[in-house]
Amino acid sequence: MTDTKKVIIVGTGFVGTAIAYSIVNQGIAEELVLIDLDTAKAEGEAADLRHGVPFGPSRIKVRAGGYEECSNADVIIITAGVNQKPGETRLALVERNAAIMKGIIKNVMDSGFNGIFIIASNPVDIMTYIAWKESGLPHERVIGSGTTLDTARLRSGLSEYFNVDPRNIHTYIMGEHGDTEFATWSHATIASQPITEYIKKHGNKYKMEDLEQIFIDTRDAAYYIIERKKATYFGIGMCVARIAKAVLNNERAILPVGVYLDGIYGQTDVFSSAPSVVSRKGIEEIIELELTEEELKKLDHSINVLKETMKPVL
Repeated sequence: MTDTKKVIIVGTGFVGTAIAYSIVNQGIAEELVLIDLDTAKAEGEAADLRHGVPFGPSRIKVRAGGYEECSNADVIIITAGVNQKPGETRLALVERNAAIMKGIIKNVMDSGFNGIFIIASNPVDIMTYIAWKESGLPHERVIGSGTTLDTARLRSGLSEYFNVDPRNIHTYIMGEHGDTEFATWSHATIASQPITEYIKKHGNKYKMEDLEQIFIDTRDAAYYIIERKKATYFGIGMCVARIAKAVLNNERAILPVGVYLDGIYGQTDVFSSAPSVVSRKGIEEIIELELTEEELKKLDHSINVLKETMKPVL
């Protein structure tokens, strides 16, 4: 780690700039560099962000730059790639974005980079695997944004349903960041109570059957948003900033990020989401939950879909 908490974002589209805005607003880094093929766009975004720093929580140096800036970066966040179109699945993006990812990783590694990658390009599980393979870095230093956003969406939906602060609702979405993801209802809690117990204690006010619709709305949230505003970026912006903060501050925070599975849950040689300890080292530990038989079947299905989709680009 450098003395200045240096973060680089590659890609200044909707997602990249939302992450940058979140980092500046929260004072997460001390130095923020934006890289994009469209250098004028990167320069404009950097200037716009820089002008807000006087009203931010701390001083942060924001500028546009090139890949030579990567040599001493602590964290590099990659968002570059083709956007998801209305009605298109994240997995349909795989071939188009794989080539883009390989080129970016080569440019970054040629600079001498030796920090931590956070990947937010879709389909994120596959792009994270490609970034790991192409970089040659230990897998614990390549982190996918995974299901942090999906988990936040689920907690938000449950918050609306139960009318409690989403920060006091704990549960995880696991598997692919996409159509085969699933909710770990067996580990969902409100105020440390299992969600099933919380529902029972409120008589007929809440129903377990309603939770499935909340999950469906969570899983399909991207389609809903893209139909209405063409892209999703604010939610993922805050999620990726949260991961970067955990790394830079050595928090050992537990987040549902995209991690390399090497035997855990019976899965191997794949990046998928699981609650993990995130620190300055990257991924320190994957927390292995006691999943139900049904949840394990859903994880198997999700991993099988990912591996089949990866074959053409590996």
